[in-house]
Amino acid sequence: MCTYRRVSTFTHRLLAWYHRHARSLPWRGHPNAYAVWVSEIMLQQTRVDTVIPYFDRWMGRFPAVKDLADASEQDVLIAWEGLGYYSRARNLHKAAKIVLEKYDGQLPRDLDALRQLPGVGRYTAGAIASMAFGMDAPTLDANIRRVFTRVFNVDVPADSPAGKKVLWDLVAEHLPKGQAGDYNQGLMDLGATICLPKKPSCLVCPVLESCEAYVKGIQDLRPVLTHAKKPPLHILAAAVVVNRGRVLMRQRPSKGLLGGMWEFPNGRVNRDPIRELSKALMAGYMLRVQRKDALGVVHHAYSHFRVSVHVFRCDLVRMPTNQNLKWIPVKNLRDIPMGKVDRQIAQFFINHSTNAKGPVNS
Repeated sequence: MCTYRRVSTFTHRLLAWYHRHARSLPWRGHPNAYAVWVSEIMLQQTRVDTVIPYFDRWMGRFPAVKDLADASEQDVLIAWEGLGYYSRARNLHKAAKIVLEKYDGQLPRDLDALRQLPGVGRYTAGAIASMAFGMDAPTLDANIRRVFTRVFNVDVPADSPAGKKVLWDLVAEHLPKGQAGDYNQGLMDLGATICLPKKPSCLVCPVLESCEAYVKGIQDLRPVLTHAKKPPLHILAAAVVVNRGRVLMRQRPSKGLLGGMWEFPNGRVNRDPIRELSKALMAGYMLRVQRKDALGVVHHAYSHFRVSVHVFRCDLVRMPTNQNLKWIPVKNLRDIPMGKVDRQIAQFFINHSTNAKGPVNS
C-alpha cells in the first residue's frame, strides 16, 4: 500500500480545465433536478453518446416527475428499451411515485432522503445533490475511480471494500467547498475523454504533473481490479409460434432480470437446440409445438452471463391453460417492450416472413 500525499494543485488544475473544456450535455445546466436524476440513472454502465438520444426522448415523453409517476410500467419500459438493465427504469418509475406522493413532485434536498429512493445509491445521491442542488457531496463512478487510482497510485483493488473506502476518502478530501458540481463533472469528463481505460492521453492531461502512476509509468496498470471470471455461456432455444396474424409471447415477472418485458417462449438446452426445443418448452410452459424453420441465432452478453439463442418458427400443437402466455398481433410487436434478444428474434421473424413472401397470418 502506497503512502498518499495531498497534491495541492490537483483540484485547481482540474477545475480550470473543466471550465474551459466541459462537454455540452443536455442535462447540464438544466433547471430541473429531475433531469439530472434521469441522466445519472441512464448513465450507469452506459456511454454518454448512447444515453443522449434516450434522454431527449424520455424528457419529451415524461418531462416532469408527475408525468413519469402517472405513466404505465409498459410505457416506461418501451421508452427505456435498448438501454438495458431494466430494473433501473422500474426503479425510476417507483421512485417517481414516491417523490410525487411524499415530496409533492420535487426531489428532496437531503442525501439520506435521496438514498431512500429506489435505485438511488451513494454515487447517484452524490451526483444529484452536487449537480442539481449545489451541495458539497462527493460521488464516485467508474471514470472518477480510474482518475484517482492513477493520480494517487492506488494499488488496492478498486472494486474491493478497502479500495472503495480509499477512493471515497480521496474524492471527499479533494472536494472544493461550494464547487462540488463542477468538481464531480470535471472528474467524469476527464475520465471519459482523457484518462481513458486504454491508451490514456496523458500528455494533454491537465493533472499530469500530479499523477503518480504516470511518473512511475504504470498508468495502464491502474485501476487494480479483482480477478473476474469469464461469464458462463447458456444455450437456449426459442419458438416463434404464429397463428392468424398473432404471435405467442410471455410477459416476464415484474421482479428479476428483464422484469415486465415480453419474450418469446424459450428454454435452456444442453447441446442440440433442434432436438431439445420441444422438451425445453414442455418443461418451462407445458407448451407443445411442432418445429418448422430455423430463423437464426442471437448472441448477447448480460452482466453475469452470455447467451446464444437458437430461434425456430413453430406451429402450435397444444396450448397450456395455466401459463402466462398471450397472443400478440404481429402488427403490435413494436408497441410492447422487449429486451435486445427478443427484439432481434422479432426482427428475424419479420425478415424471414418478408423474404419468404409467406403470409404472416399462417
